Amino acid sequence: MNNKKDIAALEAAQITRRIPGRKDMSYCDRLRELDLFSLEQRRLRGDLIQVFKILNGSDKGNPAEFYHLKAVSGQRVKVIPEVTAYPGDEVSLRCSFVDPNGEVKKSQVTWIRDIYHEKKQNIAVYNPMFGESYPESSIKGRVSFRTSSLDDPTIVINPVKLEDEGSYICEYATYPSGNEEGVTKLYVLAKPVNYGDAIQVQEGPKSVPVARCVSSSGKPPAEISWISSFPGNVTTENQTNANGTVTVISTFSLVPSGLIHDYVVTCQVHHKTLVTPEKFNIKLNVNHSPVVSISGYDDNWYLGREGASLVCQSRANPPATSVTWKAANGKIPDSVQVNGDVLQVKKVDPSVNTTFICEVTNSVGVSQRELSVFVRESPPERQVDNAGVVAGAVIGSLLAIFVVGGVLAALFMCRRRQRNYREDHGTYDTKTRVFGAKNNGTGAGALSYKYCESSSEANTEKSSNNFHVPPLNYGVGVAPTAQDILLGQELDDVEKSKFSMLEYDENYDHFDENVNENRPVLQIQDHDCYLDDDMESQRDGSVISRTAVYV
Repeated sequence: MNNKKDIAALEAAQITRRIPGRKDMSYCDRLRELDLFSLEQRRLRGDLIQVFKILNGSDKGNPAEFYHLKAVSGQRVKVIPEVTAYPGDEVSLRCSFVDPNGEVKKSQVTWIRDIYHEKKQNIAVYNPMFGESYPESSIKGRVSFRTSSLDDPTIVINPVKLEDEGSYICEYATYPSGNEEGVTKLYVLAKPVNYGDAIQVQEGPKSVPVARCVSSSGKPPAEISWISSFPGNVTTENQTNANGTVTVISTFSLVPSGLIHDYVVTCQVHHKTLVTPEKFNIKLNVNHSPVVSISGYDDNWYLGREGASLVCQSRANPPATSVTWKAANGKIPDSVQVNGDVLQVKKVDPSVNTTFICEVTNSVGVSQRELSVFVRESPPERQVDNAGVVAGAVIGSLLAIFVVGGVLAALFMCRRRQRNYREDHGTYDTKTRVFGAKNNGTGAGALSYKYCESSSEANTEKSSNNFHVPPLNYGVGVAPTAQDILLGQELDDVEKSKFSMLEYDENYDHFDENVNENRPVLQIQDHDCYLDDDMESQRDGSVISRTAVYV
């Protein structure tokens, strides 16, 4: 077996054993039946082609070079991997061949339809010599080339139908690399019709479907989810329709009882055609026996009380058909009057001291509720509710605290401003002011005041009578003592009454009859201290009294 063709024949026989098909089929027939979507089968196909070339004496290369050529050339056909369309739309399937150096010669392009790996169909062929061709297929008459060109063999399908979904292969016939292809997956979407409803059930001990959500005729199938505070079981079923759409039915199950009647559960439908999930709020419908309660008893039924009553309340589905009042001792007291679901007591007496029973009936069953009445000899003493009084006292105390705090704060700020006023007087040198004198030409006997704020000699008084005023330390920049504080309060009082003092001082003004010149002479009343606050600094540096003085 040194002959090259014998070796090739043996290799071909070994290869064909791995290729699916009947044993009586020829190599060429088996080659035609290969599935192009299988990588292994593509390699087998390439191996067979290479072997046939060897057998025919036309081999000019080796298998490794052949595989390399197939891998590189498969990337040159450019298509869009996935395209989405709706029934009735126009859709374009694009295809192009990338050959920047112009080394490949293209002779023909063919579009092939592969419906989920079933038998393939040629749907459109373009050959520069023979033009366009559209073989018989399920989309003939709805498919066409956008342009008659090997550079842009894009096809257009109009209108799109649901059954057009599948894989579309754009295949170039080239030289010397052979056929090269690209695959586009076409998805045809169908917007489903969605709805949800309740399933009427009767209360019982077993779990049953109580709500249903349906997404009808959708493509691809929809996804349904449930939202509920009660735990339940979800069951989903898909039904494929003749046109390829899918109907999804989802049910929500739980143990039905009167507690969940009118309760709301929510189903959500998710689908590619929906921007946001579609929601349906479903109110459960459970037939159950009546749920009974009695109201109106306040535990204050005493002998002689009038107008007491009991009301029988029920919740039932379907609604209650009858309401019956009974007494535990078998007889309704004579002082009691029954009016439907209301038991009216005209006047409470010892016979009312019993147990009353309310019985409610509907089509599902009968339910009842009991209430025992305790009759008192006299009404219980009512305790005064002191909550309001306590609350008022607390609020009043808080308000009083706030008011007192505000007053204290205002007094503190006022005192602080007065202190700052005294501390902020002008810092001038010692000033001497002479107020009036006898008409002696020398000023003898005149009363003079020496005013100095910045020295310890401030607030001193010189006089021919040696009148002396004790120094005042308050407001000279030192820490105030208890005496200063008390004196400051006295100064405040003096300031408030200064206008009264001025009026009082005017009583001492008179004319000196012994003087030739008739003019007013100032008579000054002696004070216990010098009124420092009466002086006022001027812009020119002088200090004058705020009190009007005649000289």
